[in-house]
Amino acid sequence: MTTLRARAGALLPILLGLAFAPTAQAEELRQNVPAQSLTVARIARLPEPQRDAWAAYLDRSHAQALLDRATLTAELPAGSTVPPPPLAVGGSQGNMPLDREDAWYGTPEARAVADAIVSFQTPAGGWSKNQDRRIARLPGQRYSNDAETMELNPQNFDAPVDRFWTFVGTLDNGATTTEMRFLAKVAGHYPGAEGDAWRASIIKGVRYLLNAQYPNGGWPQIWPVEGGFHDAVTFNDNAVAEAAMLLEDVVENENGFDFVPGDLKALAVDAVRHGVEVILAAQVRVDGELTAWPQQVDPLTLAPSSARNYEPQSIASGETTDILLFLMRQPDPSPAVQTAVRAAIAWLESKRLYDHSFEMTDDGRKLIERAGAGPLWSRNYDLVTGLPIFGDKNQMIYDDVNEISIGRRNGYSWWINSPQKALDAYVAWNAANPAQAGAPTT
Repeated sequence: MTTLRARAGALLPILLGLAFAPTAQAEELRQNVPAQSLTVARIARLPEPQRDAWAAYLDRSHAQALLDRATLTAELPAGSTVPPPPLAVGGSQGNMPLDREDAWYGTPEARAVADAIVSFQTPAGGWSKNQDRRIARLPGQRYSNDAETMELNPQNFDAPVDRFWTFVGTLDNGATTTEMRFLAKVAGHYPGAEGDAWRASIIKGVRYLLNAQYPNGGWPQIWPVEGGFHDAVTFNDNAVAEAAMLLEDVVENENGFDFVPGDLKALAVDAVRHGVEVILAAQVRVDGELTAWPQQVDPLTLAPSSARNYEPQSIASGETTDILLFLMRQPDPSPAVQTAVRAAIAWLESKRLYDHSFEMTDDGRKLIERAGAGPLWSRNYDLVTGLPIFGDKNQMIYDDVNEISIGRRNGYSWWINSPQKALDAYVAWNAANPAQAGAPTT
């Protein structure tokens, strides 16, 4: 468990008042620090019983990365020109809708998308992100989008190690799990040989999820691992829970995954269990009390990790919401799961902000007073004081969202209302899983 000493104490009510006072002077709290990569040197410092599993994982990752590159090179006939990389697109899950009427997934349009999806599957079995899945990959064309315009700046935590090879297999932005779920919907309309290629792609994807899972049960954002914050166990974009939920469907023969071989189902059982275990282990403790979850945690220590320049180590309300919804769908929740859920719900309840709105003004998006509005939650809370914090592209962390740069204010959801979904779902969950008398609440 992550243990932190709170220093706010009796000052917390005063500090909360200052944080939301419209005339308060914003404070530059500190500078963000980069996340650590998963490396041979770090693994060598682990207790001896843990080293072999982590060393084998990293070796497997490096070997797969080399194979992925070699396979792509081998596709291109000698003397041919390498096609330009696919263009990046945003929104609509890359034209892979999962909410159409079932009959649509048997249409030629859906089949064409499924074939394009298969063409972009990496040799490892995953997919990149933010691509138009109506367009098939050409021989020799990269699996991921063009990042060549990204500045190789050591001050940018998000700068790729290799601009020509990044996000080649990822869970970011719903990638990989969305492709697999779309393929399952299409394959369900073609139980014979006509659907075998799509089912084979899904099975390859299941192997990808199993291979990408860390020895402690977490999943990195990118696999094979790429370094930096991408190596963190990633709760952002619900990556860990989405991977675990897909494997749950494999185990339970749900949502079109009933054809997956039995040996993979058995491995998926353990993978889901370990996924729940790492979630419980990553829940932040403050002064010995369970609170909620970060956006991502270090793969080896499970301490909260930073991500991009403006994403500091924190407790995150959005990621906590996603994790709670995942834990509350678990059948027969263990005492540990019940304790974790109740503690995180109590934490969300304590952070509600009313009579404020985060909305567009003449000076960009700002948090303003608005009677009757809310509740809202800050995206990030300080690990020590428990107060809202906000990052900027200059890597500085502030205590007032209205004082960060206008581009960052407009380009990120600093105040959100989605945690209410977890509070609403908790009502029924708590009724079905009443706390036992004398049971610990944290």
